[in-house]
Amino acid sequence: MKKHTICLIDDHKIVRQGLKDLLEKLGSYEVIQEFDNGEDFIAALPLNHTIELFIMDYSMPNLNGIEVLKILEKKPHEYKVLLLTQHFDEQIINDAYHFGARGFLNKNCTAHDLKFAIDNILTTGYSNVTEILKRTKNYDEGTKQFNEKDIVLTDRENEFLQLVCHEAEYTYDQMATIMNVSVKTIDSYRTALFDRFNIKSKIGLVLFSYKYKLTDPFLD
Repeated sequence: MKKHTICLIDDHKIVRQGLKDLLEKLGSYEVIQEFDNGEDFIAALPLNHTIELFIMDYSMPNLNGIEVLKILEKKPHEYKVLLLTQHFDEQIINDAYHFGARGFLNKNCTAHDLKFAIDNILTTGYSNVTEILKRTKNYDEGTKQFNEKDIVLTDRENEFLQLVCHEAEYTYDQMATIMNVSVKTIDSYRTALFDRFNIKSKIGLVLFSYKYKLTDPFLD
């Protein structure tokens, strides 16, 4: 049976070893790469291995988990991150989802909770879409609101947004191939939408499309 590949990012070796042992007992998972901190992880990108899921600690020296997520958002590849923390703080949870985490767990969670979150991310892309939508609504309260007439996209921007919201979860590299443009051009579409509509993440783009019903499957 093919095993799902996982990377662990945590500054405590004993925690990584415990997680690795637990994951190998829980199911068809294989930890094939580890990092002591977020800084080393970022410096190693892009990785030589194909990693399906990154399990990352929030509290790390130099770069915490949120800061790592902010950097990953600007990368052309997609990184599915499950963030773990001992600090069950509402702002940390909101920031985690806002900047692209696919799931969030308190380190006091059970083995069942961990397996449930991992399997959901691997099969659907997110551990709890309802939770993400609920929490990002909190961000909406403080963000700029737009009238529908103010939301005007070029044909290429619209095509890009359609791909961002596609259930296939295309990477930015794949979007570039589909649209027959460079990754740099894809980045320019993303930056233009971010700047124009005060958006800060890919999840923000999906929710923006959801809120204003701009793309499938959100069209009226």
